[in-house]
Amino acid sequence: MTHLIEPPHTGDAAAISQIQMKAWLQTYPNREAGIDEAWIRDHRGSTTTAEGIAQWREFIQEASNQPDRLFCRAVRSTVEIVGLMCGRRDEWVTLGPMYLLNEAQGHGTGSQLMSEFLDWAGDAPIRLWVTAYNERAIRFYERYGFTPTGEQELWNGRLPNMRMARGTAEHTGTRPPN
Repeated sequence: MTHLIEPPHTGDAAAISQIQMKAWLQTYPNREAGIDEAWIRDHRGSTTTAEGIAQWREFIQEASNQPDRLFCRAVRSTVEIVGLMCGRRDEWVTLGPMYLLNEAQGHGTGSQLMSEFLDWAGDAPIRLWVTAYNERAIRFYERYGFTPTGEQELWNGRLPNMRMARGTAEHTGTRPPN
């Protein structure tokens, strides 16, 4: 399956908000953590509202205007957007969010996204948050030199996240907006 990776357009904001929700519904349900579809919709449903779409539109425009500071790529199939990867450069480089729908995984698209992101980041240290039970994502990040820092959090009191970093011995800082 061939995917096109390119910067999104502001008109893609609604589709990206839907991808974010669909990716959460595919990836994060976990009975042990008490996370089901209802919990996800309660805690991430705002991404698909007019306000959430407007926030995506604003971020996409900002990334277009400040490509040295903000990174954003959409993954398009022949029909629709099936993933995205974003990042930002502030005190350090932060990777996230990164979502790739199940049907777009296993075709090298994630590796292509990561390659573009690492080229953009250069030699800067990079940090990210990953859900602790998302073993596929953890293995993916480890292939690119990310290691757990020991920093953990429970997002909204339930979703166990762990920090991973690459290119730095320092593992401090605050969580970026997701």
